[in-house]
Amino acid sequence: MTRGERTAWLFTAPVLAIILLVFVLPTLVALGLSVTDYSIYALADWSNLGFVGLGNFADLLATPLFWRALGNTALFAALGVPMAIGASLAAALLLHDATVRWKPAWRVLLFAPYVTSVVATAVVWRFVLNTRFGLLNYVLGGLGIAPVDWLGDPRASIPAILLFVTWKIFGYNMIVFTAALSAVPQDLMEAARLDGAGRWARFRHVTLPAIGPTLLLAAVMSVAGFLQLFAEPYVMTMGGPAQSTVTVLYFMFDEGFRWWNLGQASAVAFVLFVLILAVTIVQTRIGRRYEWL
Repeated sequence: MTRGERTAWLFTAPVLAIILLVFVLPTLVALGLSVTDYSIYALADWSNLGFVGLGNFADLLATPLFWRALGNTALFAALGVPMAIGASLAAALLLHDATVRWKPAWRVLLFAPYVTSVVATAVVWRFVLNTRFGLLNYVLGGLGIAPVDWLGDPRASIPAILLFVTWKIFGYNMIVFTAALSAVPQDLMEAARLDGAGRWARFRHVTLPAIGPTLLLAAVMSVAGFLQLFAEPYVMTMGGPAQSTVTVLYFMFDEGFRWWNLGQASAVAFVLFVLILAVTIVQTRIGRRYEWL
């Protein structure tokens, strides 16, 4: 090993150690617990711990609530990711416009929800979405629209949570997209403008390919975030109404910390890990196909 290689390992060792402790090791522990019947009884006496093999995974496949949670999670991701990325990119494009004034103030204002507490903002949004005295229904009433039970109607609960989550997280991607737009080659933009390309054509053929890697990164991070959705439905709806907002992570929390079925919860965690890994691999291959990587 050369001196340069030793130096590289020396500088990367702390980061690798952190990854090992907070990612690799917990993943291996969860995988180990997922093949046992680890429960509150095993916490008191390890002799109560038994090996069940793939029994926990078989039980998951036979649990209707798990499939409901998986479907809800997929729906959140399918609807939420385009909403979050679209809102972020639109805001970044607007703030990138040279005619917009007070850009720093707008960036701070739009980024602020991302750094605020999820629980605190979710509680505030519960009041905003309240059926009787919520601000949103007050505005709708002024437009002649009847009040909507945002958090008590299964048809409205998912859109309500998606609206909150999009408002909460889109500021981060907006900042990332703003940086990517600043790196778009201006000579290409000017050449396209001289060739008669309109605003949409320049965006489609110049801007979008240039920010492709950033767009892929935002998509990967957003999908992973929506697949791990928990705090928002937990605080706002407690998984209701009629289990319409139960997510995979919410189901795992209930199994592990409500019913103390920690072996089953570990199985859910490993399934979620495999799901996120598979989706990330698919997204990466799509990015390579469009030469974004």
